[in-house]
Amino acid sequence: MLSAFKTFYEKLVTGRPKTVLAVVVLLTLVAAAGLPRFKIDASADSLTLETDDALDYYRKIAKRYATGDFLVVTYKYRHGDLFQDESLATLGNLRDELVQVDGVESVQTILDVPLLYSPKPAISEISDGIRTLSTPGTDKDKARKEFLSSPIYRDLILSPDGQTTALLVNLELDQRGIELVRERDALRRKRNEEGLTEAEAARLEEVSQTYLEHRTRMDLESRERVAEVRGILDGYRADAELFLGGVSMITADMIAFIKSDLVVFGVGILLFIIVTLLIIFRQVRWVLLPLATCIVTAVTMLGLLSWLDWRLTVISANFVALLLIITLAITIHLSVRYREFIAQNPDWTREDLALAAVRFMAKPCLYTALTTIVAFASLVVSGIRPVIDFGWMMVIGVSLALVMSFLVIPAALVLLPKRSDGVSQDNSHAFTLLFSRFAERRRGIVLGAAAVAAVISVAGATQLRVENRFIDYFDSSTEIYQGMLVIDRRLGGTVTLDIILDKPEQEEPAFEGEEDPFAAEGGDEYGEAEDPFAVEEDPFASEGQGVQDSYWFTVAGLNKIEKLHDYLEKQPEIGKVQSLATLYKVARDLNNGPLNDFELAVARTSLPQEITDVLVEPYLSLEHNQARITLRVMETDPNLRRDELIQRIYDYAHNDLGIAPENIRQTGLLVLYNNMLQSLFKSQILTLGAVFIGILLMFLVLFRSLWLAIIALIPNMLAATVVLGGMGLAGIPLDMMTITIAAITVGIGVDHAIHYLYRFRAEFAKDGDYVATMHRSHATIGRAMFYTAVTIIAGFSILALSKFVPSIYFGLLTALAMSAALLGSLTLLPLLLLLIRPLTAPEARGKPAVVTEGEGEARAVAE
Repeated sequence: MLSAFKTFYEKLVTGRPKTVLAVVVLLTLVAAAGLPRFKIDASADSLTLETDDALDYYRKIAKRYATGDFLVVTYKYRHGDLFQDESLATLGNLRDELVQVDGVESVQTILDVPLLYSPKPAISEISDGIRTLSTPGTDKDKARKEFLSSPIYRDLILSPDGQTTALLVNLELDQRGIELVRERDALRRKRNEEGLTEAEAARLEEVSQTYLEHRTRMDLESRERVAEVRGILDGYRADAELFLGGVSMITADMIAFIKSDLVVFGVGILLFIIVTLLIIFRQVRWVLLPLATCIVTAVTMLGLLSWLDWRLTVISANFVALLLIITLAITIHLSVRYREFIAQNPDWTREDLALAAVRFMAKPCLYTALTTIVAFASLVVSGIRPVIDFGWMMVIGVSLALVMSFLVIPAALVLLPKRSDGVSQDNSHAFTLLFSRFAERRRGIVLGAAAVAAVISVAGATQLRVENRFIDYFDSSTEIYQGMLVIDRRLGGTVTLDIILDKPEQEEPAFEGEEDPFAAEGGDEYGEAEDPFAVEEDPFASEGQGVQDSYWFTVAGLNKIEKLHDYLEKQPEIGKVQSLATLYKVARDLNNGPLNDFELAVARTSLPQEITDVLVEPYLSLEHNQARITLRVMETDPNLRRDELIQRIYDYAHNDLGIAPENIRQTGLLVLYNNMLQSLFKSQILTLGAVFIGILLMFLVLFRSLWLAIIALIPNMLAATVVLGGMGLAGIPLDMMTITIAAITVGIGVDHAIHYLYRFRAEFAKDGDYVATMHRSHATIGRAMFYTAVTIIAGFSILALSKFVPSIYFGLLTALAMSAALLGSLTLLPLLLLLIRPLTAPEARGKPAVVTEGEGEARAVAE
């Protein structure tokens, strides 16, 4: 079977080269036709764990409390005080324009929120009407003081200096999207745990497609909405300093970053490829052939993704750069070997030369591609959807790169006229011999440097952490960075965290130390007697229930919420905290003393709807007898440790407040992001373990020697350790981008080892001299390794031009790792071969040592 395929391939490439190229061009054009369908996904879903149960709980809570997405606009008047009439008029005009944007449900500003201390009314007077800053006659100084000191608005709507305010642009809740994605995820979980019926499997496919189409439409509307909001803000920038924040805005900007990176990296790497090939080969054909192969591979792969509606994410944005670099590496090895053959055999025909190069390089290139595929395939165990997708994209991309390289290069060389000028057979002056001579003469230095690097790197790797600040993902010049900084420092934090409290099984008495005067036998289901003074009908009750029916709207429940609320406010990482305790504090203050359960019930029924909408409904679910505390965490805090903060809150609730573990749960973007970060250590171990085991097995198959397999792995394990240790020592945290570096380093780095060992074994068959073989290998394959490594290193370094900081880290750290891998392959690897001597001398095998395997095949073709 394999022999028949080999014969078919060789006849196709040498006998029908025009047909091969025509088919490649046709496939490329078909793929290119799908590029207009190309899409990018930067949604919050793409930054979470695929199997995280907390994600479904987050969506359930968002739907229960009607918590939709929102945008935040910070406003600072340029021409005077924030509260002067001209400033407030400008703010009002801005609000009125924003509320007209499609998809905006409401806009909350200092002009609209209810004032309860300007002046302070009696609690019985609240039902008579609520004053706002827009109400004629409102004292602006008192309003400013209230915004700065009131438990409702402090750290929420006005900066401490009283000059920056926030407009909260509430967006309509995507109820349909939540329903679809929860149904899809429920079916997925059932499929993974117990399997689906035929009808359920069909429904899963249907709902997945429906949700994808719905999300695509909603993402487009969201980006258009952000663009419209920015257009409105641009009209006010002459009068006010404005920044835009929010998940929708971050998503829109990240998509813009990805598109920019695709263009910058693609063009930058193509230009670099041209320059590199000109320097290496100094002939136009050796520039055009690899360049054409790279372009064909990239366009075909992007077209395939477009036709399949397989979307790039922030993680896979580097996919094109990687694919171009890997394709170039394969083409350089083919080109260098072809040039060696033409220098040694100038009388061979074009077909013989092409076949000789292909035959010699097929096996090492196949195994280098397979090891790279194994490295990327190892990413599927991460459990993080964008990382998994990135792994599969690269598996397909590397396979395509191998196929295209072995079709385009030999077919084109058969058609092009043979040229041997500029090609020398004399390798005695190859610059890579410097490395082989150093390895031979300075063995102690090489081994010592490797040992020191290993020790330091292991020590650095133990300091690796996963905690990082989301704001550090972006350049300080971006609006994302500047907006988050302003919101964090002036307006109470950016990242949301919700604490959900469920009713305890046995409630505490309403009054500590004494009996409730209204308590009696035969009370309601919570052990409470009917209140003889209760209002017959609560106009704001849900489905016939009054708020007084909820445990959390009793003195006992509110006291517990208040204690937790106050504790949260004291935490240095936490900004604004909001809950029923806010209303409780205000009611107590307006009442000039504490309230009992009866007074709470009466006060509740007299609250105007605008107060209920702001201070009750976002924090209480009557149907589920559940309370919600919502807070914002300051993402810019350098000491932020999400996992430690989450655990600290749980510990206080359990140990100090006696809240049972089953009655409290935390949710929100902070929890989802933390879950993903905490999985990275496990994922790093799993991916590295998978890649090392997979590559070791492949080495055993390729070289049929355990010693050679171990020798090949050592320099690459060292390179992976160096990059992880360097990250630990430099304080660079693991994230969804950097987690892939070690596996990629090993996968691409072992390519050098495979090419070197394959050539070393062939050269060793000539005379059995380890030292001479090392020098000959360095002078031949060593040059190709150096060229490809330099290309890869410089190509990854281009990622430093990104505005997305993880991409910068990814590029520079991978360049560092590849530098270590190259240095190890040219010094440590040959030295280990000299010391361990794993190969059997040709005389001992009873075989003549005349020519290499590839040269013998090539001469057989020529004859």
